[in-house]
Amino acid sequence: MAEDKNLVRYDEDSIRSLDWKEHIRLRPGMYIGKLGDGSAADDGIYVLIKEVIDNCIDEYTMGHGKQVELTIEGKTVSVRDYGRGIPLGKVIDVVSKINTGAKYDSKAFQKSVGLNGVGTKAVNALSSHFLVTSFREGKCKTAEFEKGELVNDHKEIKTDEPNGTLVVFTPDDTVFRNFHFIHEYLDNQLWNYCYLNAGLAMHFNGKKYVSKNGLLDLLQRKTNPDELRYPIIHLKGEDIEVALSHNNDYGEDIFSFVNGQYTTQGGTHQQAFREAYVKVIRDYYKKDYDASDIRTSIVAAVSVRVQEPVFESQTKTKLGSQNIAEGGQSMKSFVLDFLAKELDNFLHRNAATADALKKRIEQNERERKELAGIKKLANERAKKANLHNKKLRDCRVHLNDELPAKNKEAFIAIQKDTTIFITEGDSASGSITKSRNVDTQAVFSLRGKPLNSFGETKKVVYQNEEFNLLQHALNIEDGLEGLRYNNIVIATDADVDGMHIRLLLMTFFLQFFPDLVKKGHVYILETPLFRVRNKQETIYCYDETEKQAASKKLGNKPEITRFKGLGEISPEEFGRFIGRDIRLQPVILEQGDHIQDFLEYYMGKNTMERQEFIINNLRVELDLID
Repeated sequence: MAEDKNLVRYDEDSIRSLDWKEHIRLRPGMYIGKLGDGSAADDGIYVLIKEVIDNCIDEYTMGHGKQVELTIEGKTVSVRDYGRGIPLGKVIDVVSKINTGAKYDSKAFQKSVGLNGVGTKAVNALSSHFLVTSFREGKCKTAEFEKGELVNDHKEIKTDEPNGTLVVFTPDDTVFRNFHFIHEYLDNQLWNYCYLNAGLAMHFNGKKYVSKNGLLDLLQRKTNPDELRYPIIHLKGEDIEVALSHNNDYGEDIFSFVNGQYTTQGGTHQQAFREAYVKVIRDYYKKDYDASDIRTSIVAAVSVRVQEPVFESQTKTKLGSQNIAEGGQSMKSFVLDFLAKELDNFLHRNAATADALKKRIEQNERERKELAGIKKLANERAKKANLHNKKLRDCRVHLNDELPAKNKEAFIAIQKDTTIFITEGDSASGSITKSRNVDTQAVFSLRGKPLNSFGETKKVVYQNEEFNLLQHALNIEDGLEGLRYNNIVIATDADVDGMHIRLLLMTFFLQFFPDLVKKGHVYILETPLFRVRNKQETIYCYDETEKQAASKKLGNKPEITRFKGLGEISPEEFGRFIGRDIRLQPVILEQGDHIQDFLEYYMGKNTMERQEFIINNLRVELDLID
């Protein structure tokens, strides 16, 4: 029988054993999540920083060192803590031998963030240069690595430096292509560390971060006191802290933490809080309120301390632990017992707050019932509009209904890469549709300029056809749990009309679905403004500076084309700008930004302040457009 040449050979030579750094570099996603270029808060470059700082936080929680210093110069990161310092004889092992560390001894690190001895090894392996120095009892030890490979083993020397550890690293740009740090993401990350570790001082490029009141400070910074329906309720117990209130926003805004780690995807502790809160409220008011009426407009933060927590991935964004400790009380009963006692007692002692909370719930109930009939008609209109044929060019991930049922884990992994481009006009949507990755990229076409929805109630979402079809395309009518695309990209022309449409869409999201922005799902697509080329080379430029540099490089008066609209870019060219090297500008709410104040300023009644802002910035905007 002849050998089938198409068969893949499988023998002893097919089996490979990778060392620790080879495996991390081959499968970085297993260790630090998605790679990305820094446009998203959960991109790998921020996980690298987090892995190093987590070790500093663990030292602080054990009572060693009261400050952490973070410095970023260009693409190089430096983190210095003032804990005990790594034992000098183990400095190299701790950052280069997998499953090596002190956290396997639960007595030394009872409620640590990381327990599997991987974190700094991943940082080491994924950095073009990595330096670690331990200062301990008048001596210091330094080791340097390149892509995980030891290149300089310094001898121990004497030092006057206080105890602690210094880590300096530069992410490898062959792994993290065209990456850049967005300081707003780091600002938010550092504040969260401080909220969860009251008294800890953190410094970032000269700015100091410190919190005295924990989660109370967090909610005060995240909310506008004029929009809260009642003063923030702040409750603390052993291994648990909760702060909550209600405002005028739609949806639920819950920040959850485990052992000082911000769990962006929630987990068992966040679900336990949501369920326990509903039960306690129902019991207190002795009325079976709908759960959505109780939780709508809630803004809350919950933090728990868990012994040897189990996370669903190395990036620790979702807690999987069912119990507060091995063999101990379940997470659900732990949170319920705490709220049943502390929240119930608080409401009994604060009648005004209890009354305001009840009014907020009953207002939610009235609004839900008023919308019921409108929602039914809107859903029927959406079906008649034949959404998936006329407005939405979906991606294959969602067109294949069998995939989630066949392999849920694979579907969730692919879902993280899904993107929907929101465009205006046939030419723009046509170019993107022809050049997109049909497996994971979808296109939604707007018809004309959206309505300015500032100050409107949610009724307008169902009465306005464009808004109604858009929320159905995203599947966010009942919250973010059903969100069909991880990345929502506003793709409009780089002219005045395009910027206006962009602003109207952001107003829609912030007004009715603020969690989309708060959770980092909304982006602006950056496309090149210029094409500079000669017979040998073509360079695409995103601003005037890049255009001048390209012109100088190509010389001899190269041909320069100004793209005034997305439709002017051919599908063949567009494929370059929405593929691997896509440039996305995230829509970020900075610490202290309050949504209604923000919308009132930009989308509310005209004021002298806004007129002055427009006049002062008009010249800059026109320079970008012309």
